[in-house]
Amino acid sequence: AAPEGEKDDGKMMDLSSKIDNSECYARNQAPGFPMTNLFIGDSRLGCKSDADEQLILHISFQEFVKIKSIKFVAFNNGEDPEVNPTAVKLFVNRNNLGFEDIDDVEPTQTFDLTAENLRESSDPIMTKFVKFQRVKTLTIFIEDNNGGEVSALGAIKLMGRTVATTNMSEFKKNPNQM
Repeated sequence: AAPEGEKDDGKMMDLSSKIDNSECYARNQAPGFPMTNLFIGDSRLGCKSDADEQLILHISFQEFVKIKSIKFVAFNNGEDPEVNPTAVKLFVNRNNLGFEDIDDVEPTQTFDLTAENLRESSDPIMTKFVKFQRVKTLTIFIEDNNGGEVSALGAIKLMGRTVATTNMSEFKKNPNQM
C-alpha cells in the first residue's frame, strides 16, 4: 500500500487549511469584522469595509497552490443586498497592493457578481485555471457593490490543491560539491 501523505492525487480540496494567517491582511476593513471571519463558515460574522465600499483582501498561502474555483457568500445570508460585492478583481502573486496602485495593475481575473452567485447554495465560480497554477498569494479587490455605503462578504471558499514542490528548508547541500 502507498504511504498516506501530501501526494497530488488531482482531487480538489478546501484551501483554507493552507492559508498563512500571519501574512494575510486587509485594507479598509471595519473593526469587528476582520477578514479572518471569512474562513469560519458563518456568514453572519463576515468581513465588512469601513470608510467606503472598496476592500482589499490579501490571502497568503503556506505553500504554492492551484486555485480551481472561488465561492463568495453574501454577508448574513444576503439580508442586506446593497452591501453585496458586484465588481471583484483577483490578483495572483502581487504583494503590497494598496488603493493607490491597484488600478495600475492588470487583474488576473475579474468577476461581476450577482445575488445568485453569492447564495450559499449556488455553485462556485471557476477561475481561469491556467492563470492560477502557482499561487502563493491571492489579492481580492472588491471594487464596487450593489449601492451600499460599505461592502460586506459572509464567507470565501477557495477550492484547489497544493503544488508538489521541494521544501528548500529541508534541502541539504551535497558535501562533495563544496
